[in-house]
Amino acid sequence: MFGVGLSLTAADFKRIILHPRAFFTALGAQMIGLPIIAFIISLIAPLPAELKVGFIILAASPGGATSGFLTYLWRGNVALSLSITSINSLLTLFSIPIVVNVGLQVFLGRETDLHLPFLDTVSHIFFITIIPAALGVLVRRHYPDAADRLSKPAKYVMMVLLAIVFAIKMFAGENYGGAGLTMRDFLIISPIALIQNASCLFFGYFFMKWMGLDHPSRITAAMESGVQNTTLAFLIASTLIGNEEMVKPALVYSLYSFWTACLFAYTSNKLNQSTIDHIP
Repeated sequence: MFGVGLSLTAADFKRIILHPRAFFTALGAQMIGLPIIAFIISLIAPLPAELKVGFIILAASPGGATSGFLTYLWRGNVALSLSITSINSLLTLFSIPIVVNVGLQVFLGRETDLHLPFLDTVSHIFFITIIPAALGVLVRRHYPDAADRLSKPAKYVMMVLLAIVFAIKMFAGENYGGAGLTMRDFLIISPIALIQNASCLFFGYFFMKWMGLDHPSRITAAMESGVQNTTLAFLIASTLIGNEEMVKPALVYSLYSFWTACLFAYTSNKLNQSTIDHIP
């Protein structure tokens, strides 16, 4: 997030305040559209009930730091992405218990006393997202030349670090941070994870297009919609509900979503090359 902040200036956030339509459109698509998509898919999908609830939890979790990085990497509206992530992460303190309890009632016929620890969630947002990004913005403001020199290598360092994280999740044993998924889990969950992921990416992009917003804002909405905060989904499923089966959809989804989002953004940018060429 520090590397993302290096690409931002105060003027980027000022534009969002003066022209808030993109922000509210993308936020509405994420908070309302994604749970609806997940419910529709889960009602149709031939999955055990716990896994269906896991997909609902995933859809209710906001985009995290990875979506901000992908927006930066693929030349979306980074200030818009950070604004959406920060505000949505706070709003989910109230939206996640509602959405997840509906999922539990629909698929398992029960409810749970679900709540997110407010102070822990706020500190997570500040320390993982806002503070490092703000430091990057400050470096760019006071030392623009240094920010320009750091920006390009930082992009590649971030890609390597993220690749390492995903490799650990994929191949390491459970005692070393791995997912602990069986081949049967992959075969059952992967098709539904890919369908939900593709649906979210396309919905985020084309809903913004339907609202008449520019290509960088569409890319931002696609990244925010298709790359969920799987860490928060792990917390809800494993710690707050206490059901490890509900964790598995987020684990499998996280193994695909980064790469599918990159493919989607690369293809979209190629198809809109004339727009990209005019982005500074």
